[in-house]
Amino acid sequence: MYQHFFKRLLDILLSLLAIICLSPLLLVVMVLLYFANEGAGVFFFQERPGLKGKLFKVIKFKTMNEKRGKDGNLLPDLLRITKIGKFVRATSLDELPQLFNVLKGDMALIGPRPLLKQYLPLYSPEQMRRHDVRPGISGWAQVNGRNNLTWGEKFKLDVWYVDHLSAWLDIKIVLLTILKVFKQESINNSDTANKNITESNFDGTN
Repeated sequence: MYQHFFKRLLDILLSLLAIICLSPLLLVVMVLLYFANEGAGVFFFQERPGLKGKLFKVIKFKTMNEKRGKDGNLLPDLLRITKIGKFVRATSLDELPQLFNVLKGDMALIGPRPLLKQYLPLYSPEQMRRHDVRPGISGWAQVNGRNNLTWGEKFKLDVWYVDHLSAWLDIKIVLLTILKVFKQESINNSDTANKNITESNFDGTN
């Protein structure tokens, strides 16, 4: 009952409440990023696989400008991320626009983090089960080791969450996520880590 009705109802109510309460903060971050990114925009959109592997566009705050070198190519990420962008990432504020993904129904507050779509063919049938639920802003893997885990270990935790999904587990993940944010521990670094995923990462090696 919780998974098929109350979880989605709570996602709608809580994400809407969060958007309303955090709207002043969201506005301040948008203004700061508007100037810091020097015309590169405020939001970052990227296609990710969601429930049952259906693609959707994830929304995040854009933390890098689009400066290019003499060859016309974008400069390395470390040269494009702004001071404001670093702060936004360190405090996980870049994840807040995903509340709109939750409200829309593309994501849940809690669930396996959505990865890049090009890695879908690399999943084993067991790993594909992580898409049996909506992806989340935070998840079981993110509060149990995050980037210290191999990709195979992360996927095992994601599937474990699918098999043990409950209201109490979601509450536990929410509390652990808040604790890690206050400790200024990155909840997710998938955007940089995703770039280095190879087939070997999916079988438990790293």
